[in-house]
Amino acid sequence: MRPMPLTKLTPLFVFVIGLGAFLYHGCATAPRPSDRFSGYPVGFVERGMASWYGPGFHGNRTANGERYDMYKLTAAHRTLPLGSVAVVHSLTSGRHVTVRINDRGPFARGRILDLSLAGAQALGMVGNGTDRVELRVVGYNSRPEGMGLLRVQVGAFADLRNARALFAQVQRDYPDGRIIQIDLPEGRRYRVQIGRFLTESEAQVAAARLDRTLRLQSFVVRDDG
Repeated sequence: MRPMPLTKLTPLFVFVIGLGAFLYHGCATAPRPSDRFSGYPVGFVERGMASWYGPGFHGNRTANGERYDMYKLTAAHRTLPLGSVAVVHSLTSGRHVTVRINDRGPFARGRILDLSLAGAQALGMVGNGTDRVELRVVGYNSRPEGMGLLRVQVGAFADLRNARALFAQVQRDYPDGRIIQIDLPEGRRYRVQIGRFLTESEAQVAAARLDRTLRLQSFVVRDDG
């Protein structure tokens, strides 16, 4: 059968074709789930190195206001909304454990998750200290205050003068920054953070730019305050 000339296509048929093309283009360029997907964070998947934290933090306040209990199945993540529930699979041992995100961290490049002692024991990674894992978010208990904005942490210092010096450099391009004081088992630290971003893609672009221009090792964190 010969194809119908375009001049004889009905307006309704042309509209349907145009709508299909629009939807296809929209699907092809849709932002990542971590940016705008309405169900975020459920379904979010990430692979990388996990570590664990224990005795030095036991009993301290977590980011959601709870007392950290290293014997419970919890974990810290830099950007997942607090209240996320994730299944964590060890890519070396094959073991898995389900944890609840109630804290922020790890504040070290190259790591994506800080497990409680109980979580680390379930994966058999206590002795090694780290393990390569895959995490998948399977649930989310939302909080009234929402997910919070995203910031880029550009440095952390034991000396406040060094933190102020870096802050002065980045403040020229990102005036919406701050220095926050954190008391850790190893001592007091001053974290320099910039920006108030709505999506992880925006924050990552800013982090990459700062890393290039100032030779930093920054990363994105979620502001729960």
